Amino acid sequence: MTTVTVLHPGIMGAAITAELVAGGHEALSVTKGRSENTWLRGREAGATPCDSLAEALSRSAVVLSACPPQAAEDVAAAVAAHGFTGVYADVNAISPQRVRRIAEEIRPGSAVVDGAVFGQPPGEGRTARLYLAGVGSAVDLVASLFTDSALHVRQVGDTPGSASALKMAFASYQKAARTLAGIAHALADAHGVGDQLTAEAEVMISAILSDPEYLPTVAARAWRWAPEMEEVADTLRAAELPTDMAEATARVLAYWEQDKDQYDLPVAQALSQLRSERSS
Repeated sequence: MTTVTVLHPGIMGAAITAELVAGGHEALSVTKGRSENTWLRGREAGATPCDSLAEALSRSAVVLSACPPQAAEDVAAAVAAHGFTGVYADVNAISPQRVRRIAEEIRPGSAVVDGAVFGQPPGEGRTARLYLAGVGSAVDLVASLFTDSALHVRQVGDTPGSASALKMAFASYQKAARTLAGIAHALADAHGVGDQLTAEAEVMISAILSDPEYLPTVAARAWRWAPEMEEVADTLRAAELPTDMAEATARVLAYWEQDKDQYDLPVAQALSQLRSERSS
């Protein structure tokens, strides 16, 4: 049995806590200064309440940080202030730069493991993936906490930041795509064509993120897609809807202007254009 302090469980953190407890480990939650909802989530997940962070850390071999992204460094600093010497696993949706800052500057434990959770909260028939990056022994310890659980562990390297980079790459598409869907439906609704938009979407076959070989065709057509997105922005503006994402899409497409009609462009070159254009 390993004792783990979970700071501070939201819905995902509570589900992870429940997996820890189901695996025979002791999960601690800090109740002082936390909301009633946080306290209740921890209790329902089987966590043992502690009155203070100092008490929880003194009993724990691992700290699992599962908090809102904006609180990640504050939580790490609070743990570091107590001189915690165990393994600190940050599973928050934060940038690789912030993970490295936590590992190198804040230093909340003897080792920092970079983690990223993919999928819905595990449990009740659902599974999720936990990607880990960091020093071997520390990663092995965190991975061992979820043996035979609904949280399936996958390792992505020795460098803290790798798991978070994967999360940021995925979220950049996933969250933006859902936001774009909201904008699209709001625009269609403003013009009374919502049902038709849904019908068109139902016949689409889209595997864009899982098929990077498709991206050179985007670069090849960017020269005419960018003006189209400017037209989209004008249409959104007239409907009193946000234009930001359409305008940003037009700006990004402009990075591929030199690739007009080059449908045989290598994928690596299409991707590099986005980096080199920004730095030039």
